[in-house]
Amino acid sequence: MSIDVVAEIAAGVIRREPVNGIRIVGVDGRSGSGKSFLASRLSTELAAPIIEIDDFVSWGCFAGWWPRFDAQVLTPLVAGRDATFQARDWSDWYGSSLGAWKTQPWSPVIILEGVTCTRRETIGRITYAAWVEAPAHLRLARGLARDSAHDGKEELWKRWMVEEDEFFAADETRERADIIVDTSVYGMEAES
Repeated sequence: MSIDVVAEIAAGVIRREPVNGIRIVGVDGRSGSGKSFLASRLSTELAAPIIEIDDFVSWGCFAGWWPRFDAQVLTPLVAGRDATFQARDWSDWYGSSLGAWKTQPWSPVIILEGVTCTRRETIGRITYAAWVEAPAHLRLARGLARDSAHDGKEELWKRWMVEEDEFFAADETRERADIIVDTSVYGMEAES
């Protein structure tokens, strides 16, 4: 990932006025696009903690987790409070149940990383939205490489990709992004 892209995003975040004292940065895009890779570098650049959407989403629940995320994370942070949330339990790989509670202390900058984290419901609460993208074949290859030990992974990934396409088309998430980062130039290193 280009240091210039990370610096550009960080500068854009800092130029924005905070919302109720906080700058929430969303790193969104389809699975396997390189969101985690970018968010990690932004976290270092901005000295900001990351809240991962993987703590909410599961293979069986693409978008229905939002009300819990909104109530436990986004609303408290925007109100100046810590985010206390119950994380998804991934011990079964499908994330079928909830696990331990986590607390992310309020911070002047926080990064949200994960699929649909800049959805329409975040308008007015997210300070800066980065959309990360790569071609479908590369995203699938990254995902299958990451999840190589799990049975049925290819079927799950293909179904998930269809759900992503439908959601993002209806929500117009990419069109609202402040920046679009194409990670296909980085090959397999930019895993989501």
